[in-house]
Amino acid sequence: MKKMLMTVIMFVLVSTTVLAGCGNNGGNNKPAGTNNGNEATPTPTPTTEVKKAEPFTVSLRHIQIGEAQKFRKAILDDVVAKTEAEVEGLTFELDGVEDSVNRFTKLPAEMAAGNPPKIFDLFGGAGDALKYGAAGRLLDLAPILTELGLSDSFLNLDQFTQDGKVYGLPIGGNTEGFYYNEDLFAQLGIAEPTTFEELEKAAQTLTDNGYTAFAMGSKGAWVPAMLVNTLIGRYAGPESISGFPAGTAKFNSPEVVAAFAKYEEWLKKGYFTKGELGFEYADMLNEFVGGKAGMMFDGSWRSSVFSDEAQAGALTNKVGFFSMPAVPGGVGDQTFVNGNYSNGYGFSSDLTEQELVAVKAFIKNLYSEEMQLRGLLEDGLLPSIKLSADSTSKVEDKIVKKVISIMGASGGAFSHFDSTVTSAVYKEAEDQVLKLIAGKETAQSVGDKIQAVQDTQ
Repeated sequence: MKKMLMTVIMFVLVSTTVLAGCGNNGGNNKPAGTNNGNEATPTPTPTTEVKKAEPFTVSLRHIQIGEAQKFRKAILDDVVAKTEAEVEGLTFELDGVEDSVNRFTKLPAEMAAGNPPKIFDLFGGAGDALKYGAAGRLLDLAPILTELGLSDSFLNLDQFTQDGKVYGLPIGGNTEGFYYNEDLFAQLGIAEPTTFEELEKAAQTLTDNGYTAFAMGSKGAWVPAMLVNTLIGRYAGPESISGFPAGTAKFNSPEVVAAFAKYEEWLKKGYFTKGELGFEYADMLNEFVGGKAGMMFDGSWRSSVFSDEAQAGALTNKVGFFSMPAVPGGVGDQTFVNGNYSNGYGFSSDLTEQELVAVKAFIKNLYSEEMQLRGLLEDGLLPSIKLSADSTSKVEDKIVKKVISIMGASGGAFSHFDSTVTSAVYKEAEDQVLKLIAGKETAQSVGDKIQAVQDTQ
């Protein structure tokens, strides 16, 4: 039986081989591929050559320079490397520029000349993204967000959106408040202020003991303007910020002047860094980290500094954070915080097909859950896209936790007025704040002069 089975198997194998051979040459017994002289010589199938994409470069302007920005720069570098690996032929040309130089000098000039970088740091609002978008300089990102499945991913695109077009994407969100030296507060018997009276008492105690109450570097006017903006939101109400261009709020109204007056009062009491007009933003941090100042008003974007021993030194993990307390007699909901999704990236409307592919890949990689979570965990930057609860539960930094808690408990958020007023009004506001600090203007005259410019818009 076994011998019979093997015979059948051999028969099947041999039959299959013979039939296969017949199939290869149409039943002809000559070897396959042999020309019998009556057949045309088959044309060899040409080898398909893989055409490589032409090398190209994409300019990328960023503001992640300096030690305090190293975590955000590392994330950007990784996004750049990932995008270059995905897009054949692509090389990014990175151009690191200081924030205010980019925003107020280089970018406006490039926009006027029609030659901005292909990708660049951009602020939202009437003075930046919306103005450049209306001029046709910015790429409308709405179709790209749809294509990438990101249309519903962002938490807030208001400051970049006009008439249904999206002219930029925020890299993250932030709020502003007071950082304080926990050791110094404990040494002087100061508790974390929960009321405005406690805040001012803390400032006076620090001053009386030879410390700067509020570290300040006002060489760039936007730095003290952060604090002025928040005082306006408290004294004149959250709606005042968007009310300036609409005419429902006035810079010289008693409520807004009260905010300027409080800043002026603190100046006269010596609460700020002596000679602040000569100090840069970075100097403010150095004074605070060096233990010479008890408090520093700044954005939540600075929080990562205080968990990094290389930057915070003896203050590592010894810094607290609180929001501006309610002011006595303040207008509106005093639980509102200043909150912004105003800084991110814009893209030139003048792109080749290759550059457009690179832009789409850059957006896909930067605005991913992976990179946004890294920004939150490594840099303390609040994400600009919706993250899962599992992701946000990974936050361990105490300041970031406090920031999230403050924003969660707030009644809402008001933005910087630099995102609602025109560039001319904001420039006047910065000039007037500097003159207030220099003692050349009063709170009332500051309000009057800013409003005079607002009235011309």
